Amino acid sequence: MRIFSFSLVSWLGPESPFMFVWIFNTIDAVLLTWCAALRKDAAYTLLNGFWILIGIIGIVRAGGLIH
Repeated sequence: MRIFSFSLVSWLGPESPFMFVWIFNTIDAVLLTWCAALRKDAAYTLLNGFWILIGIIGIVRAGGLIH
C-alpha cells in the first residue's frame, strides 16, 4: 500500500493528492498495528503505532489545520 502511495507522489510531484496519501498510509499503519497486536508483536505494534501518530499529524497538516 505504501509503495503505491509514494509512487503516486513521485509521479505527480506537487500536484499529488497529499490528503489521500496521508489517509491511505495511516489506514495501512492501522491495519498493520492491528495485525501485530493480534500476533502479540510488541515492537511492530509500537513501530506502527508511531506511524499512526505521524499519519494523523500529516492529515491535520494536509487539511490546513496546522502549519
